[in-house]
Amino acid sequence: DDENPDQFTAVTIALDGIAVIVNKDSQVENLTQDQIKQIFTGEITNWSEVGGADGTIKVIGREAASGTRDGFESILGIEDETVYSVEQNATGAVISAVASDPTAIGYVSLANVENTQENIKAVSVDDVAPSVDTVADGSYVLQRPFVQIFKKGSTDELVMAWFDFLASDEGQQIIEEEGLVPQEINIQ
Repeated sequence: DDENPDQFTAVTIALDGIAVIVNKDSQVENLTQDQIKQIFTGEITNWSEVGGADGTIKVIGREAASGTRDGFESILGIEDETVYSVEQNATGAVISAVASDPTAIGYVSLANVENTQENIKAVSVDDVAPSVDTVADGSYVLQRPFVQIFKKGSTDELVMAWFDFLASDEGQQIIEEEGLVPQEINIQ
C-alpha cells in the first residue's frame, strides 16, 4: 500500500481458469454466477435449490491467504461474505474433500481438474464449460490473470532475461503444460 503503483510495470504472463468442482456423482452440471454466489455466501444451502438431489451443501474453500480464494471471491464480488463449511490450506485437500463427499462443492485452478484422477467434475458456469479454450476466448468468466511486476524503466539483465524466457517457445510451452493460457509477453 505504501508503494506508488506508477513505479512498476505489470505484465500479464498467463490466464488461469478457476473451476467450480463437485463430486462426480452430483447431478449438478451447470450453475449460474448468481447461484454460485448464493451457495458460497450461504443463501442457497440445499442442492435441490439448484437442480440437485436433496441434501445440505458442504462448501469447501481455501484459507484466507490463498490466491485462488482471493481470485474466486473477487471475480464474484463476494469478498468477506463467504461462508465455508471447511477451509483447506492446499488445493489437493480441496479436491480430496470434494471427491470424498457427494454434497461438497469447492473451487480450484482449472489445471488441477485436468490433472487429477480424483472423483470430481467441474461444472459449467452460465452454460460455459471451463477449458483452456473458453478461458482464452473469454467466454468462461471465472478466470484471473497471472501478473508479474518489475520496476518501471528497469534494464536489469536478469529481469530482461526472465521476460525473454517467458516469451520464448520454451517458456510458453511450460505455461501451457501447467494448464494456463499463455499471453503475449511484451515489456516494451
